[in-house]
Amino acid sequence: MNNTKIVFIGAGSVCFGTSTFRDIFTCPELKNSTLSLVDVNPVNLDRMYNLALVMNKAAGFNMTIEMTTDRTVALPGAEFVINSIAVERCELWKHDWLVPKKYGIRHTLGENGGPGGLFFTMRTIPYILDIARDMERLCPGAWFINFSNPESRIILALSKYTTVKCVGLCHGIYGAVERIARITGLPEDKVEVLGAGLNHFQWMLQARHKDTLEDLYPLLREKNAAYDPAYEPLSRRLFTTFGLFPSCGDGHIGEYLPYGWEAGEEGYTFDEDERHKNHIAAEADKRISGEIPVEGWWLTPSIEHGIDVVTAIMNNKKTVLQAGIVMNNGAISNLPGEAAVEVPAVVDRSGVTPMRVGALPANIARLLSAQVFVQQAAVEAAVYGDKGLALQTLLIDPVVNSSDAAVKVLDELWEINKPHIRRCV
Repeated sequence: MNNTKIVFIGAGSVCFGTSTFRDIFTCPELKNSTLSLVDVNPVNLDRMYNLALVMNKAAGFNMTIEMTTDRTVALPGAEFVINSIAVERCELWKHDWLVPKKYGIRHTLGENGGPGGLFFTMRTIPYILDIARDMERLCPGAWFINFSNPESRIILALSKYTTVKCVGLCHGIYGAVERIARITGLPEDKVEVLGAGLNHFQWMLQARHKDTLEDLYPLLREKNAAYDPAYEPLSRRLFTTFGLFPSCGDGHIGEYLPYGWEAGEEGYTFDEDERHKNHIAAEADKRISGEIPVEGWWLTPSIEHGIDVVTAIMNNKKTVLQAGIVMNNGAISNLPGEAAVEVPAVVDRSGVTPMRVGALPANIARLLSAQVFVQQAAVEAAVYGDKGLALQTLLIDPVVNSSDAAVKVLDELWEINKPHIRRCV
């Protein structure tokens, strides 16, 4: 009998929740286990609970499916906690994007870097630490598998201020695969990469043909020189300048760089996000009602790897992750040990072990180091709920181009986010 218990916090997310269900209900090793769904929104939670019931039945998995708005009810006995929470995600993110622009700070996306990244951190870290402290008390041996942004800062906070075992997962490396394949003209499934760096700012140390193991960098350089200059101009300028291809697209990379806006000052596609969520919700409702059977895409694995981590640890099945967000501790030898890096990792019963990739090219490491210190400062500001530390963080962030603007942005975004900011230690 499989007694594994997985707690999924933030399960009301129809998009990410559906991806997670697709991975769970296509993994035979999880048959007869327990899945406990947690969300503070009872309406969204109810939909996803009912979707889980019909997917469980369609897959023939005989899992025990639970739901609750109180995580302390779900956590006892948990071996794995999957996290995808977002605090008023799009509503507050819009402010993170618009307020800095109002004061002349030119930035992109506003999620993991710049002023937006700071306030994502300020409002998210307190809730993450609350979850971790409940885990320390109620399921002290459980793994925390994180999908929430800002990933690097969450892993930093958990590693420094809790005893919880944790790993962050992101599918951004596949963006590098897609872009390399597009420029070279190769099918995506023929491109293999080895990436290392920071979350949303990895660098492809290797790019090879999956079948022949041929180094694809000569072909990539040749094709890149003649490719449409409007396609991912920032990523490609960094490639031609530093010699390695970065992930995972101009929007994310641009968050970390003072010149990122040159590729286009683009924020998140909030309207498209809403349309996509509504579409998935409508399709889920049709499966729940029985109007359409649960089959095809709904029972096909996603590109996420949380369940691979679960089964590797659960069954001591040595598994290689292409990318995991973990504390550095020497994995990248020329970045600080207390950085949260994204590197390949091996997972088995002993946990998540980052692969040592050695040194990055010196100037790439210098480029990344600037953000390591910004991320560390942001975590301290969030953990202490300290406005002075938040201002210091803005003034060491290379994206911030004016101290006067920094003060104005801080004052306005602080008031907007104030209900979620508090001292956590």
